[in-house]
Amino acid sequence: MKTILSVVGARPNFMKVAPLHKVFQQHSASIRHLIVHTGQHYDETMSKVFFDDLELPHPDFYLGVGSGSHAQQTAKIMIELEKVLEAQKPDLVIVVGDVNSTVASSLVSVKLGIRVAHIEAGLRSFDRTMPEEINRLLTDAVSEFLFVTEPSGVANLKREGIDQGKIFLVGNVMIDSLIRYREKARRLSVVGQFQVNPRAFTLVTLHRPSNVDTREGLEKILTIFEELSTRTSTIFPVHPRTRKMLEQFGLSQRASAIKNLHLTEPIGYLEFLNLMDQAQLVITDSGGIQEETTFLGIPCLTLRENTERPITVEIGTNRICGLDVELIVRRSFEVFDGKAKRGSVPDLWDGHAAERIAEILRKTI
Repeated sequence: MKTILSVVGARPNFMKVAPLHKVFQQHSASIRHLIVHTGQHYDETMSKVFFDDLELPHPDFYLGVGSGSHAQQTAKIMIELEKVLEAQKPDLVIVVGDVNSTVASSLVSVKLGIRVAHIEAGLRSFDRTMPEEINRLLTDAVSEFLFVTEPSGVANLKREGIDQGKIFLVGNVMIDSLIRYREKARRLSVVGQFQVNPRAFTLVTLHRPSNVDTREGLEKILTIFEELSTRTSTIFPVHPRTRKMLEQFGLSQRASAIKNLHLTEPIGYLEFLNLMDQAQLVITDSGGIQEETTFLGIPCLTLRENTERPITVEIGTNRICGLDVELIVRRSFEVFDGKAKRGSVPDLWDGHAAERIAEILRKTI
């Protein structure tokens, strides 16, 4: 019996671990799979609900680290996870994505002599001002198994001198979850709650500090919403960080006054998938949503200067816009006028990435 311990901490991690857990359950005679929830995202709606939506069991361990600076959060995770690792002595620790939980868990594991598998390895924005980029680089440097979603990841890891024998192009576990739960999400009636019609609304998600932590950035975003309000209804589940900054800069009233803008609390994975699947356009600064919209064939405008998921731009439906108000409005209107960018689905984004990962691990750990 081999023990594999998976670490989740922030919203996207749950969708990535869920398909792995399902596959490991099929091999319960030879694999004991434990889930550690660091509590990095501690908001009820953004975290706990994912265990219900994704049919995951209650985590075996909850570290409850909560908020804090990057250093505080990373240190708390390392201190608390070390206790779990010393007690459970797993054969492998799986980390996913690029959040503080990812790098903290990787570092404490390898220092205890425990091998690490990184899911979504090799993704690079080449922007070291992003904390996530530092997390990716450090995690990949210490991981024994690097499971990659797209060819750019393989090229990046080879260029960084990673042993080719550690690199596996397996596809995208995020898409595994989307395929598994798409029909369940479709049965919900979320669109009706906002009194909008399918393919006649824009869905927005924004949370990155580069967009929401300055008055200038938030004012540009509100200007975009005001411009789009003449052509579309916009549904904007507001991240707690974004809501706090709107209030801090005294912009909440301006936001509330925008015609056809629906500001709502963060919503669960299935509800969000329901909306995304029926949107005419998605505007985001999230990495995972760039991938999901490419799979769904929904036009996506990314409000960043770069992306660590270039395949979504090269063959998918994604376009990088920065925070250029004029460009974003123009490209939005192109979508509304039926001139959206067409895309295709990358190879291996077929719903079976978790199976490929499990097969590799079963043979080698």
